[in-house]
Amino acid sequence: MKGNWSELELEKEFGDAISRTRFAPHSNNLLISSWDSNLRLYDVDASLLRLQAPSQAPLLDCCFQDDAVAFAAASDGLIRRYDLHSGLVDTVGRHDDMAMFIGYSNETCQLVTSGFDKKLLLWDMHTKKTSLCLRSLDAEVDSMSVSGFNVTIAIGASMHVYDLRYFDQPVESKEAFNGTHLRCVSSIPDAEGFAVGSVDGRVSLQISYPSGSDEIRYIFRCHPKSKDGRHYLVSVNDIAFSPLVSGAFATGDNEGYVTIWDAGSRRRLVEVFVY
Repeated sequence: MKGNWSELELEKEFGDAISRTRFAPHSNNLLISSWDSNLRLYDVDASLLRLQAPSQAPLLDCCFQDDAVAFAAASDGLIRRYDLHSGLVDTVGRHDDMAMFIGYSNETCQLVTSGFDKKLLLWDMHTKKTSLCLRSLDAEVDSMSVSGFNVTIAIGASMHVYDLRYFDQPVESKEAFNGTHLRCVSSIPDAEGFAVGSVDGRVSLQISYPSGSDEIRYIFRCHPKSKDGRHYLVSVNDIAFSPLVSGAFATGDNEGYVTIWDAGSRRRLVEVFVY
């Protein structure tokens, strides 16, 4: 995996920080939400900006429903729907405080959102009904990931997995790092399980493949940086799994490093240079 890299040069500069990037389910289009209140859709193959939709508030997260429809969560609490062909924008609903995270489940046709109001909300995209409060939580969600029937969230030092079909209580709850604060969680696109990143540079993997092959369960130090002969640990800010290469995932830290790993062989494949 060395040497075959391509870069997407964006046509316009962003007015503020990027909050989320998501690739489309069935194309090489890239969705980007930003604190400059714009949602952008890029055609990666052509390096073209296909859509820029302004909003009235910073956008804190985004996701696809399919290649034609996307959603965004904003600091004004609103959940917005975007028609990526026509550019039309409408409001799905709102949180009582900032809407922080958003994800879509193809299996249930439901949108899942979380916010500073300490709520997990469900929105039925088939019936367009008002939201159902999945859970009222004890604290704000620090990270959220939706895959299949599962919603995985991080709160403080704990992570919880909910099944969208039976959400009276989480199907799994644990402290991944014995009290260390969690920074991010990520679901596995082709398997059951999750990855969790901590503020002190560790990643915990728990993966079970449908084929019945050996389960993957281990913790490793992800981004230790050596300075003056000592290791300085930096937070794992995000984890993203490849939808095409089983077990391949990338981690990013708050010093600008992105590293690609192979979960099965426990090897670092490549580290992308810092901009």
